Amino acid sequence: MAATNPFASLFGRSPFKPMQKHMRTVKKCVGQMPKLFEALCDADQEKVVEIKDKIFEIENEADAIKNELRAHLPKSLFMPVDRRDLLEVLDLQDSIADTAQDIAGLLVERRMEVAEGMREPLLALVRRSADACNHASLIIERLDELVETGFRGPDSESVIEMVEQLNKIESDTDQMGLELTRTLFAREDEMKPVSVMFWYQLIMMIGEMADYAEKVGNRLRLLLAH
Repeated sequence: MAATNPFASLFGRSPFKPMQKHMRTVKKCVGQMPKLFEALCDADQEKVVEIKDKIFEIENEADAIKNELRAHLPKSLFMPVDRRDLLEVLDLQDSIADTAQDIAGLLVERRMEVAEGMREPLLALVRRSADACNHASLIIERLDELVETGFRGPDSESVIEMVEQLNKIESDTDQMGLELTRTLFAREDEMKPVSVMFWYQLIMMIGEMADYAEKVGNRLRLLLAH
């Protein structure tokens, strides 16, 4: 049984519960992305708009949690980690939801046609990016255990392994993004130049969700190293 940190009870209102709640909401937001792109691939613009509205609604929930946490985050010296570190992790979590919202907004503001050969690699990229966000959420759920053990011991080692797994998932999205970009450029002569530009931007944004998720994990690994 892990030893309990005697200082854990001194931290007052724990910031970790709302941090976890925020990340769960971010995860729910990103969970809409595969459905969004399936609707796009099916040329179902009505469904795209419906899912976009859902994403905006969830992102607003995440913003409300973020603002509440920022307003009430303890300034006590007895915090288990530096307040600035928590705010940085919170901002990274929020960037995931913001990027999902930006993607959804773009798909409504400009109707995007999925070129032949792009459907499957596109959906695979979106799902793998969502995997990265889900994995980051699992890591955030371990914060309470890390506090109880003073950010040391087997729990800390387990989280480091989870961060390494997250890095591998993000590397997958990098490779998948490159391959999808090659597919896009192979068909650019068949597309309007502005469409190629928007698709390139969209592919980068999908990858950014995984990038931010990876940064969440890496920031926590730095905390463990302190």
